[in-house]
Amino acid sequence: MDENRIRLKDKRRIVIKIGSSSLTHEETGEVNLIKLEKLVRELCDLRNRGIQVVLVSSGAIAVGARTLGLSERPRETALKQACASVGQARLMMIYQRLFAEYNCIASQILMTKNTMLNAINRQNAQNTFEELLGLGVIPIVNENDTISTYELSRLQQFGDNDTLSAVVTAMIGADLLILLSDIDGLYTDDPHLNPDAGFIDTVERIDEKIMSLGKGAVTHVGTGGMATKLSCARIATAAGADMIIARGSDMGIIHRLMEGEKSGTLFLADKEENFDLEKYLI
Repeated sequence: MDENRIRLKDKRRIVIKIGSSSLTHEETGEVNLIKLEKLVRELCDLRNRGIQVVLVSSGAIAVGARTLGLSERPRETALKQACASVGQARLMMIYQRLFAEYNCIASQILMTKNTMLNAINRQNAQNTFEELLGLGVIPIVNENDTISTYELSRLQQFGDNDTLSAVVTAMIGADLLILLSDIDGLYTDDPHLNPDAGFIDTVERIDEKIMSLGKGAVTHVGTGGMATKLSCARIATAAGADMIIARGSDMGIIHRLMEGEKSGTLFLADKEENFDLEKYLI
C-alpha cells in the first residue's frame, strides 16, 4: 500500500468538511437524512478511537431555503441571511439528535473572518476549540452567515466553508483535513468537459501548475469550486496538515480513508517555516 496513505492511520486531530451538495437530495434539495446519519456515525466512531474531530458543515442556507418554501437558492443578501438563520437552527437540531443516538456530544461554533483577523478573538476561539476537544466534544463549525455580508468586505467573510475548514485546520493544529464534496478529487482537466482528463492521486507540492488546474464548476447548491479547494490545500499543507479531496456520496469513505484506502486526491503536508495564518486571510 501507499506509505503516505498508511500514515493517515496515525492522525489524531482531524477536520472534516461536508458540502451542501453532499447533505441534500439533488432532486428536491431536502436534507438527506440517511447520509447525515452515516456521517454522524463515522464521526462518533473516530472519536471512539481516540481521534479528535471537528466538523465544518455547510447546508444552513440550503436547508433554510427549503424550510421557508423557496424553490431555489436565494441571491439577495438579506434573504440569504434569513435562510441561514432558519437553516442553521434546523440543521443543528438534526445533528444534535443524531449525535445523541451514538452517545456523543456536539457543539456549535459560528465564525466570521474577523474572528481570525483579530488576535484576541483568534486566541479565544482557539482556546474554545481546545477545551471542547479535550472534553471529547465534536464541534460543528459554520460561517456566521446571518451577520457576514458580501457587500461589506471580503476581509469580513470567508465566502465558503472550504476556506473556513482550512483556516480551522491551521488554527487548531489539526494534522488532516478531509474535504467531502461532489467530486472525486483533482484532475488534469475538467472531467465533465474532457473525457481524457487524468486523475491525480497525490500532490507532493502545490505549485503554480497545480493551482492552474482549479477550473472546476460551482454547483447549484454549494459555493466552492476546485480553485477554492486548491487555495484551501495551500493553507492546510503550509500549516503542516495533509489534506484530501474526496467524493462525499458515501460517508463510509471517511473510515476507508483513515484505513489507507487510495481514494480521493491526497495533498501532502509541506509545512511553511514561520507559518502565518493571517497572511492567507488578507
